[in-house]
Amino acid sequence: MSLGQDGPPTRTRMPEGHGAGGTGRRSQAQPRRALVTVVGIVVLLVAALAFANRGGKSGDAAGADAAGGSAGAGGSAGKGAAATSATAPTGTRPVAGKTGGIPSGFAHTEQGAQSAAANYAVALGGVDMFNAGRRHAIVATVYAPSVTPALQTKLDQAYSADAVKALGLTADGAAPSGLTFVSRTVPVGTNVTAPGADATSVEVWCTALAGLAGQGSTKPVSSSWFTVTERLVWTGGDWRIQSSSQKEGPAPISGDDQAATADQIAGAVQQYGGFTYAR
Repeated sequence: MSLGQDGPPTRTRMPEGHGAGGTGRRSQAQPRRALVTVVGIVVLLVAALAFANRGGKSGDAAGADAAGGSAGAGGSAGKGAAATSATAPTGTRPVAGKTGGIPSGFAHTEQGAQSAAANYAVALGGVDMFNAGRRHAIVATVYAPSVTPALQTKLDQAYSADAVKALGLTADGAAPSGLTFVSRTVPVGTNVTAPGADATSVEVWCTALAGLAGQGSTKPVSSSWFTVTERLVWTGGDWRIQSSSQKEGPAPISGDDQAATADQIAGAVQQYGGFTYAR
C-alpha cells in the first residue's frame, strides 16, 4: 500500500480519563540536553531531558538525523511547507484500541503514521518514563523490535536511580510527599517529511510542561516548545519508531498570562486528562 504525499489535517479526540502524559521543558540554559544517549538511533527523551537539566547545559541532546522543517498548527514552517495541510478535524477514528494504555492499531496510511508519531511523542514524554518497569513497557510498545533491546539498556543508564534522585524524585520516579511531578507533551501539528509505504519520517511540533508542582518546589513547572522527528516503520501490523531525534522550537512569543500558583498547576494536572491524537 503506498502512502500519498498529502494527508488530512490534525485533530484531537475526546479526553481519556485522568493521568499524566507529557514532556519537554526548555529552561534558562538549553534543557533537554542532559540524559540523551545515542544508540545508533537517536533516543527520544522529551520531557525527561528537559526537566533533568533545568538550569544546566550538558552534552548534545539532539542527534544527527533530525529532519529539516517544523510542522505547526495551520501548516508548517521550513521545508515541505507547501505540502502540508491545515490543522482541522478529519472525522476518522485514529486507532482501534490501546496497548498498555498507549494508542495502537494505526492505519497503514500516511494519516495513520502521523497519528502514531503524535501519540508516541506523548507516551515517551510522560512521567511513566521515570519508572523502570513502566518505561520498559512503553519502549517495547512504540519502538521497532529490532532496536528495542539496545535502547532499553541505554535508557536504563540515562534514567539511573542517581539521575532520577537528582531531579528531586524518589528512586522509582515518584514525586516527594506534597509535590506533583509534571511531565506532559502536547502535539500541536504533524508533518510528513519522507513519505513511504512501509517507512516514513514524521515531524511532530510540540509544546510541553515539566517540573515539580507544589509548595516549596525548587523546580517549578514551566513550558517549552520543540520538534520531534520520528522515523517510523511498518512492522507487526502497526507503525513503530525506528529512530528519533529532537530540536528546539519553533517557539512563539510568550503572552501576558499571569502565572498560576503551584497548587493551581498541581490541581490542573490531576484534573485534566490527556488525549488521543490523530491526523
